[in-house]
Amino acid sequence: MGSPAIELRNITKTFGSITANKNVSLTVNSGEILSLLGENGSGKTTLMNMISGIYFPDAGHIFIDGKEVVIRSPKDAFDYKIGMIHQHFKLVDIFTAAENIVLGLKEKGKFDIKDIEKKVAEISAKYGFDIDPAKKIYEMSVSEKQTVEIIKVLYRGANILILDEPTAVLTPQETDKLFAVLRKMKEDGKAIVIITHKLHEVLAISDKVSVLRKGEYIGTVMTSETDESQLTEMMVGKKISLNINREEPEGAQDRLEVKGIDYESIDGVKILDDVSFTARSGEILGIAGISGSGQKELLESIAGLRKLDGGEIIYHNPKTGTSDNLRDRTPTQIKELGVRLSFVPEDRLGMGLVGNMDIIDNMMLRSYKKGKTAFVERKQPRDLAEKIISDLEVVTPSANTPVRRLSGGNIQKVLLGREIAAAPTVLMVAYPVRGLDINSSYLIYKLRNEQKANGVSVIFVGEDLDVLVELCDRIVVLSSGRVTGIVDARNTTKEEIGLLMTGTKGDSLQSEFNQIRKDKKI
Repeated sequence: MGSPAIELRNITKTFGSITANKNVSLTVNSGEILSLLGENGSGKTTLMNMISGIYFPDAGHIFIDGKEVVIRSPKDAFDYKIGMIHQHFKLVDIFTAAENIVLGLKEKGKFDIKDIEKKVAEISAKYGFDIDPAKKIYEMSVSEKQTVEIIKVLYRGANILILDEPTAVLTPQETDKLFAVLRKMKEDGKAIVIITHKLHEVLAISDKVSVLRKGEYIGTVMTSETDESQLTEMMVGKKISLNINREEPEGAQDRLEVKGIDYESIDGVKILDDVSFTARSGEILGIAGISGSGQKELLESIAGLRKLDGGEIIYHNPKTGTSDNLRDRTPTQIKELGVRLSFVPEDRLGMGLVGNMDIIDNMMLRSYKKGKTAFVERKQPRDLAEKIISDLEVVTPSANTPVRRLSGGNIQKVLLGREIAAAPTVLMVAYPVRGLDINSSYLIYKLRNEQKANGVSVIFVGEDLDVLVELCDRIVVLSSGRVTGIVDARNTTKEEIGLLMTGTKGDSLQSEFNQIRKDKKI
């Protein structure tokens, strides 16, 4: 490995009374991949934002190639050959890949798109990218958009690259391609920093791992000399079991039958196409698919938030023994049928909770209509809020704190706790651990397993295939709104699911799946 490409010495950054980073020092060498680990709120992204010129440190020093520098803006960062690829892409949809790559650059002479496309093709060939420079962004997959972002910083001459959660929404096959590219960059002498929560990926791609805890630097270890348990203990300060328990379903009964449902968007695009599956009591049913494959619309349709164009959603009531079609019923009508359907949506502060309201008031969103007087009853919601804070270890000054002031993990605990308190028979959760640290994630896995043990039918939309395979009993795979397979999670691999997600195995499995449906096995 080469000499230090970038060195941080005693970097400190505060926001009011909150210390995001305190005396952090670390070094990344040329030709090296460093993974940066830490719980939510540990200061990882803040630290990288100071390197990329988005924030300016309150104290400390930054050295590039052994010389001290001052980085006051993203332009300064580019001048020092630093490029950051953010988790949320900053691309113009109607522009081509080449146009996005040079956007904002002041080129000498006449702007020649052919020359730009030629240079983009050269960069792609050098590192193994697969991209069409003339393709529009809105026509691209998530991995293609990420490729454009990476080429954008390479085009500007970046030698130090920072990637924030680069594999969050990639399939295993796309992740393997990205890692192959990163290894070629490393061989070319690039210094690469990856912010991620996925420990198995950290061990697969990095040379060194640096850990932050509560804004402070804990230490750096060689990847070849560590394991997941040690890294977790460094992150949280205590030993944590990394085993996801999965009990066999007991007395499973059909709880929710989704039969051939169709849904089209306002502009006539088919989002859900003949989707069928059965969710059973005492079982965790996973839903896997590339982002935008219809997962969100599927759950919202079941919850009564979207009007379907075809098909049925049959709910089998365990108390009355009756069956009801939930299609085209509003959430209130579904509730009046006696259906206890709880829904934890992807957008926690958009559909799930009201950010400006405190925890108590957010508890009341489920119960305020039950009041017997004109005055809202607050004691029961307060008791529930206090119980959730205690049982789920929600970090908050009090139950009167607005939920928008909580971290992502604590917001998710409040939302999931409220929904579980409604004693559902079907619990639907979408991306419940997205962006959460390992400690919060394992607590939420535990909550779902407890609901499964209580006979609840849990439908879980997730993006981490390792977790889906370990936690679920069966997994429904969607590709472009169609079911390409339903697999036994105990006997599948994430590679097989990845192929189904891209539709490459869908045709061969679809006929087999249809036959199984006819035999009423699924």
